[in-house]
Amino acid sequence: MNKKIQQFLFFLAGLVVSIGFDQWTKYLAVVKLKGKQPFVIWDGVFELYYSENRGAAFGMMQGKQGFFFLIAIAVIAVVVFLLFRMPSDKKYLPFTGCLFLLVSGAAGNMIDRVANGYVVDFLYFKLIDFPIFNVADCYVVISTLLLILLFFFVYSDEELEFLSFGRQKNKKSENGE
Repeated sequence: MNKKIQQFLFFLAGLVVSIGFDQWTKYLAVVKLKGKQPFVIWDGVFELYYSENRGAAFGMMQGKQGFFFLIAIAVIAVVVFLLFRMPSDKKYLPFTGCLFLLVSGAAGNMIDRVANGYVVDFLYFKLIDFPIFNVADCYVVISTLLLILLFFFVYSDEELEFLSFGRQKNKKSENGE
């Protein structure tokens, strides 16, 4: 099987599984937590607390659903563009994994916004009074941090040339051929 097709299938499989997990956890939050007292995992530290977020991270920009939808579409479009430009070598599997997590987070919350008009949040670190979040939010944060680590410590500038939106360097002219 063609390596590019394998890379795309890996991306799609990861996307389906991660979005499915996000939506399942949100469904469980609605069924088990909505209208009830928080479920305490670690008293004073962490609990499952149902919340409906009509804004973005930390509840900012309440009621701007159209804006968030457009941002999610833009993220998905850029990731698909990068996926098709990315070399299909095995060394890019971590990069592909980060991309499907990023898209999964954007898509998971977009599904909520379209279906409900809000995003279901339920993970709450009470110890530091951190804003309530969900699995899709975790995907976005984790994938972003991993991408930063990959850019700084794993891939060389040459290995990331496919990210440039301009013209690719002509290797023959650089070598004097």
